[in-house]
Amino acid sequence: MASKTYPAQKHVIKTFAKLVELLPAVEQNKPQIILLAGEVTPFRNDTDREMPFRQESNFYYLSGCRVPGSYLLLAYQNGTSLANQPSSHLFIPKAELADIMWSVPPPSLAEASATHDVTRVDHPANLPDAIQELVKAFPGALVHTLPTSRLFPTIPSQYTASFLAANAHVTEDYLLTALHRARLIKDAEEIELIRRANQISSRAHETVMRVLGQGVRGMIKRGKGAGTDRPLLPSEWLIQKEAEAEALFVASCRREDAEHQAYLPIVAASTRASTLHYCCNDREFAWGPVQPNDHKNCNDLAHDHERVLDPQVLLIDAGCEWKCYASDITRTMPVGNGGKFTPEARAIYELVLEMQRLSFEALKPGLHWDAIQFICHRTLVRGFQRLGIFKTPDSPNSGSWNAEEAILASGVSSAFFPHGVGHSLGMDVHDVPSASKPEKNETIKHIEFGHESFYTYLRLRLPLEEGMVVTVEPGIYFSPHLLAPVRDSKHIDQEVLKRYESVGGVRIEDVVVITKDGYENLTTVRSDTEWVERVCSGEI
Repeated sequence: MASKTYPAQKHVIKTFAKLVELLPAVEQNKPQIILLAGEVTPFRNDTDREMPFRQESNFYYLSGCRVPGSYLLLAYQNGTSLANQPSSHLFIPKAELADIMWSVPPPSLAEASATHDVTRVDHPANLPDAIQELVKAFPGALVHTLPTSRLFPTIPSQYTASFLAANAHVTEDYLLTALHRARLIKDAEEIELIRRANQISSRAHETVMRVLGQGVRGMIKRGKGAGTDRPLLPSEWLIQKEAEAEALFVASCRREDAEHQAYLPIVAASTRASTLHYCCNDREFAWGPVQPNDHKNCNDLAHDHERVLDPQVLLIDAGCEWKCYASDITRTMPVGNGGKFTPEARAIYELVLEMQRLSFEALKPGLHWDAIQFICHRTLVRGFQRLGIFKTPDSPNSGSWNAEEAILASGVSSAFFPHGVGHSLGMDVHDVPSASKPEKNETIKHIEFGHESFYTYLRLRLPLEEGMVVTVEPGIYFSPHLLAPVRDSKHIDQEVLKRYESVGGVRIEDVVVITKDGYENLTTVRSDTEWVERVCSGEI
């Protein structure tokens, strides 16, 4: 449930304003009605076992209500008192004795009225009468619903029948677009919720790093009977596989009362870090001999004294929700090698850091997000030329075709950085897609930066505005599938590339809010190389 600190009524006014902008001029001064269904508690296929409930984002945005099986009826009209104070009628299920035996009951009408920013609270049995009252009070009103789709909760026909009986014009053409446009720019209350989610998730990332470091230092000891006479306690847990790192991350968030993860955690060790949405998290770390030039690894992280960890990276892309608002953080950390990056992994890690740093420096209102994407590709190309992965005009048997601009124009860098540098974030981790990347987008008509492949998977293609919340998540990957088409590229020194392929992938991701003069980073866990290595090696 929500408290009245959640500004639902402000969101209703904002959404109706966006809605009216979308309507034909002849419809704009008509009464506007919105009917929404909230999410219901889901059940596992063909069973009576509940699955986790999470309120539908648009419903929560307009109601602040997280009670399953609720409905919302809104009314607005330009040029009337409803323009500043729309009618907001929330319907929550009635507590039934049979249900109370099994689960926590919904709040009473009085409790819900005290904690929700709406004008009235009722039970769903009264919804048909409320609809009839609105239709009678506002003849000729336009009735707006979300699209009929499995993507949104279904409004039962018993509730829509009242509109149809009155010959009301019911449309699903405008509401979703209006909601997405309203949600694109966050208000102060929303930013604080996102900030809290990021603080919790930042601490969870650091917790994983510090437990890795304790293992390296041999600081995690098993007490008497651990693992034989009794189960291991949390203080005795080592992280030796992806699932253990995921479990620790999620537990850390849950201990701080974060109810949900914003998305399935991605916990990828070794070369599996080259898979962008690796969500299975079911493999052990890579085990093998330490190479001659590597730091000595500590046997506390081995199953026995004959096996040690291969030097590798562990990429964790994970973030919790706080009261229906998301976080999205990625950290890549060294495993094995005494908690230090190998020279190759460190070089790639610091190049990704540079991509992110230069992106941060450019962030400000008015700058088109495409420009940030291009900054990352240009930085990657320059970095790969420094490392020798990409050739330069001065390379043996080379020429102007390996100049920086020529490599950018070829699009070959997309094989190493295939995704977008970031996306909108809010109630959903990939927030408001229709507003972030509009189907009809006048803002990109005359923008041409680099190769078209740079923008194929970009989820945000707009100029930045104050109040936007976005992720900045550059990465470099050595995926066999993506590298296959460029194995014969004239721009790549294949022998040098082979030295780096075992790195797998590196991604670094923070959440920022665009401010009047630039940005504020809402992610608090550090990512600078020295700090990450010192934590993961147990030095601090």
